[in-house]
Amino acid sequence: MSLDLLRTFLAVHRAGSITGGAQTLGLSQPTVTAQLKTLERNLGRPLFDRLPRGVRPTSAGNELARRIAEPVDVLQSLLSNELDHPAPTTLHLGGPSDFLCHQVLPALAPRIASGLQVRTTFGLPDDLLDRLQDRSLDLVISSTRPRRAGLRATPCYDETFTLVAAPNWAPASPVTTPDQLRAIPLIAYAEEAPILRRYWRTVFNTRLTRTPDLVVPDLRGALTTTLAGAGLTVLPTYLCHPHLTNGTLVPLTTPEVPPLNTLYVTTRTDSTPATTAAQEHLLAVLRAS
Repeated sequence: MSLDLLRTFLAVHRAGSITGGAQTLGLSQPTVTAQLKTLERNLGRPLFDRLPRGVRPTSAGNELARRIAEPVDVLQSLLSNELDHPAPTTLHLGGPSDFLCHQVLPALAPRIASGLQVRTTFGLPDDLLDRLQDRSLDLVISSTRPRRAGLRATPCYDETFTLVAAPNWAPASPVTTPDQLRAIPLIAYAEEAPILRRYWRTVFNTRLTRTPDLVVPDLRGALTTTLAGAGLTVLPTYLCHPHLTNGTLVPLTTPEVPPLNTLYVTTRTDSTPATTAAQEHLLAVLRAS
């Protein structure tokens, strides 16, 4: 049963004529007549007696009007309100938890204050990009450049990394080799310690052969345990900069060229205008930071 058929019936019932109902709805008279005939055929009974001037409801017509008038009016009101006040746009956003919480969500704060709704999902790049492709996410911050059909990736931020520990772990002499760090426990983001391994390879030109002493899949957890004196870790500079400034963390090495990782704002090539606007806003803010 179509809501349009019921709206047409109710308009004719209230107007007392097909012509009046058509004018109320902004439809042609033949269209209204056809819709009434369809409704009567679906219900299996006549709803109006046709008169020389107008129509008169049958008892079935009056009963139907009594039953549907209030619900149809409520639905019509809801539809009108929706057109006048559209629901806020919702952006489904995915990325690494630390970068989303520390950089991306603050960058989106003005948009959220202006009506944008955001739903966040934390995870690893491959899983998040799968969800972007199946349309359960709209925008993904990826630490790897995706090579997938239908996705568009734009560089947005260059992470630099720092090897840090609490001051009590600071060695007496500048660190130049991994052997000077062997006594300090390792705090890693994952069991494979990809960030630590990359740092060892880039800065010390050697493989990391130790296993982590603590694995915590959130760099903010690695930060807090490092601040508490648990050991050393490698963190994005944006995350530990305030603590390096106030001395609660110390850099264990100062390479001329620290390891760098580029992050990408990734969307589908058929993104909605709202997603494109959020992407452009993020690019502007993150590139300026």
